Amino acid sequence: MQTDNRFLDDLARLASGAAGAVQGVAAEAQQAVRQQVERLLAEMGAVRREEFDVVQAMAAAARAENERLAGQVVSLEARLVALEARTAPSEPGAGPF
Repeated sequence: MQTDNRFLDDLARLASGAAGAVQGVAAEAQQAVRQQVERLLAEMGAVRREEFDVVQAMAAAARAENERLAGQVVSLEARLVALEARTAPSEPGAGPF
């Protein structure tokens, strides 16, 4: 009976070792696939989601600033037209010379 237990113990150790080896191979394969995918994405010029979100926020801020400045230009042009209308001579041909 003693030999049966030793045989089963050896068999259990062998199975445990095999399971550990399989897990190690699976982890190595997963790492290799991950590296290949990252390399491929880098070659394609793909960006990470975080980088995309940052650039998208910058573009939205620039768009809002552009709209604000466009409104300011329209306002300044209107003021300029009003100022020119006040300072223009009332009679055509009547000028300073």
